[in-house]
Amino acid sequence: MSEPISRETQTDPNRAGNAALALDPRIRIGDLVLELPAAVRVFEALGIDYCCGGQRSLAAACTEAGQDLQEVLAQLDGLQAKAPEPGDRRWADAPLGELIDHIEATHHAFTRSELGRMAPLMEKVLRVHGEHHPELADVAELFEALAGELVPHLEKEERILFPFVRALESGQAPSGCFGTVQSPIRVMMSEHDHAGEILRELRSLTGGYAPPADACGSFRSLYLGLASLEEDLHRHIHLENNLLFPRAIALEQARR
Repeated sequence: MSEPISRETQTDPNRAGNAALALDPRIRIGDLVLELPAAVRVFEALGIDYCCGGQRSLAAACTEAGQDLQEVLAQLDGLQAKAPEPGDRRWADAPLGELIDHIEATHHAFTRSELGRMAPLMEKVLRVHGEHHPELADVAELFEALAGELVPHLEKEERILFPFVRALESGQAPSGCFGTVQSPIRVMMSEHDHAGEILRELRSLTGGYAPPADACGSFRSLYLGLASLEEDLHRHIHLENNLLFPRAIALEQARR
């Protein structure tokens, strides 16, 4: 079990806030992001998995990503000297209903919008550039597989899991054919893992979403969109795997 993140009194007037995290290599990386949301920017830039792999320690995650632990710690510490950005809200103590509202309004809405926008763009780029960039056929296949999984996944969360969690939090007797909230959560987490695998394949095929030298505007827009979709899905999955789901399970157990 990882050590909890501790806070120490902050005396440096140049740092934002009244306290700073005492960073520990043993901390679970998902917990670290919950306490220091700005860490997402460091982990995204370095290719460190903080969503599906959020249960691993920071040290293990750095090793897997081939990153130097001390350099990562230095970058994370540097974040604490900066004022938080507007999107760096700390969700760890928010009511579950409010967190669900945020996930639906922000991440679910973005995913649906981007999938709809990029589908015809993917077809166009494949048609125009597929002959000279045969990897695009695989990119298109993976994109279609990702979209085919994500759309019903969002619907299952909104129609089944999220209403159940809302009822739990409100003290009502939630209705469901699955007995315990852990059942749909296991399904959602398995689907998250598979989406993560597809994203890793897409990143590998596209060289980190780097458009080739002969890419037109549509080609560049497609790869930029895939990169944005990946980052948003990482944030989305992190909030569910590392915060919403564990708290929902704990709440159900407490109510019983």
